Amino acid sequence: MTEVKTNIRGIIFDIKHFAIHDGPGIRTTVFFKGCPLHCWWCHNPESHKILPEKYEGSNFRCNINHSFSSQNDEVGKEVTIPELMREIEKDSVFYEESGGGVTFSGGEPTMQPDFLSSLLKECKETGLHTSVDTSGYAPTRIFEKIIDHTDLFLYDLKLMNDELHKKYTGVSNTLIHTNLKWLDENHKNICIRFPVVPGITDSKENISETINFLVKLENISEINLLPYHKAGEGKYSRFSKENKLSQITTPENGYMEKVAGQFKTLSHKIKIGG
Repeated sequence: MTEVKTNIRGIIFDIKHFAIHDGPGIRTTVFFKGCPLHCWWCHNPESHKILPEKYEGSNFRCNINHSFSSQNDEVGKEVTIPELMREIEKDSVFYEESGGGVTFSGGEPTMQPDFLSSLLKECKETGLHTSVDTSGYAPTRIFEKIIDHTDLFLYDLKLMNDELHKKYTGVSNTLIHTNLKWLDENHKNICIRFPVVPGITDSKENISETINFLVKLENISEINLLPYHKAGEGKYSRFSKENKLSQITTPENGYMEKVAGQFKTLSHKIKIGG
């Protein structure tokens, strides 16, 4: 490992071992702090700010290894690449047996581009399968920096109408669409992740426009339909944030099957859940 890589630091807020919904096989998912989007349905509001932040109350649920925990009343910890690689490599035997690897998620991992790029390179040098879970909202030059060391992009596609996208996420979708097309043109393996949020993303218009957009792309390997869930509901008050979707319930299985049926006009593999 080079001296530069040793000195690069990043801020993460969680590490999930034995993850099975963030790419192929058994994986370790590393959650980066910081996200430029503020989706109304976000289940990780603690990821929004890039720096460690305090929360109210006690017993905040966090899976992060204690060696990477910050102070008891904070979420987020600065780590080096050697520290993180030691944690990732603990499960190498499971990656080998299952065809798994490591996934970098968040938050939005591209908000820490140098840290992400160096980590991806180190993982590939170690022989690990790499995946980046991204909103796509980053300068294209960052994707240019990480593309050669990323085996799979888990790419979020939420709302096709730009005004609605701005309303519910806080940003325009133009850059997101541009980067997705660019990755497709560069023949990268892409898994689309579409959140099914009742009354917001599940309209006939949005699903139809999403399908019309995806049908033009050639390197989509799979489409994951992610049902809205309330797992992060209790976090909002802990971080003094407003939960704007407290009245929305999780879609039932039958409804998710109907949504999946609409996407089956595409030739891609459609999967409910990650």
